[in-house]
Amino acid sequence: MKRTTSVVQLKARLSEYLRIVKAGHEVVITERGVPVARVVPLDEAERKSTRRARLARAGLLKAGRGKLPKWFLEPPAGKASGVLEALLAERREGGDR
Repeated sequence: MKRTTSVVQLKARLSEYLRIVKAGHEVVITERGVPVARVVPLDEAERKSTRRARLARAGLLKAGRGKLPKWFLEPPAGKASGVLEALLAERREGGDR
């Protein structure tokens, strides 16, 4: 469904027209009866891309470059750390309370 509105109406009822666009519809904006712009909803890829860009600008996300090395996904080799072993042994023995 395509809606048409004037610049004046758009300014007065912007929230209403944004709801229409979010619902997946197009809004054509006219100035003195002549179409001058079109507001359309973003597709899924554009929404995700925009969110990623916003997170990157905020310093909350750093884009990866290529694949992770194989060793990164492998569990660490060897036994549990000595500190962990000592803590578990202390718990088994009742420890100092």
